[in-house]
Amino acid sequence: MPEGDTVWRACKRLDQALGGQELIRTDFRVPTLATTDLSGRTMLEVVARGKHLLMRMSGGVTLHSHFRMDGSWHLYKRGERWRGGPGHQIRAVLETSSWTAVGYRLPVLELVATDAEQSVVGHLGPDLLSPSFDRAQAIANLEADPERTISEALLDQRNLAGIGNFYRTEVCFLLGLHPTRPVASVDVAAAVDLSRRLMKANLRNGTQVSTGVDRPGQRSWVFERAGKPCRRCGTTILSASIGEPPRDRISYWCPGCQPET
Repeated sequence: MPEGDTVWRACKRLDQALGGQELIRTDFRVPTLATTDLSGRTMLEVVARGKHLLMRMSGGVTLHSHFRMDGSWHLYKRGERWRGGPGHQIRAVLETSSWTAVGYRLPVLELVATDAEQSVVGHLGPDLLSPSFDRAQAIANLEADPERTISEALLDQRNLAGIGNFYRTEVCFLLGLHPTRPVASVDVAAAVDLSRRLMKANLRNGTQVSTGVDRPGQRSWVFERAGKPCRRCGTTILSASIGEPPRDRISYWCPGCQPET
């Protein structure tokens, strides 16, 4: 699932291409928006809120999308061949005089009033990548349920927005925390600060790296490395689903570096 840094980079590219430009054609291929025509409106800005993408347009409307597991927005120069996937996976097409933005496999695509954006993102905690990130509030949100596992608490977007499975897994490893450790036994401030630092560093990379080595197969300490030896101690990395459905996710950890007690 794309995480906050992936969505942030997508928003930056879209905003640079579409911001301030008039839409000359729109095509929506989802039932709820099938008859919607936004041509003639100006794309004011494209912003990220956690893992949510908000396209604000003139006339007080916002196109809200969420990537979930494999959604994406692709940008093409006018006349350029589209390469994001087969046509039946396209959910939206937005055209300006210079660019075409194509939304593929978007499970969430809806139009809301700009002054009612809170109806779709109001449940989110502080955004880790926001310049105005509220660190104290994020810490307080996490500490509000001291018996919850740190793994579940970090992934809950109501506590802090943007962190996904890669970051919560790598942060737990780097801090020596078994993913089932209760929040009450964790330095929550350190977990928040490290999460933000990693995500901000990766904004420049275009990839998600926690090891400092940006090469295939070497970017993570434990994420998606179940059955392989730990890069630090050689212990075999384990994995398991942690949390209650539908929020459960596969977590990875090293039993040597991240003892259960």
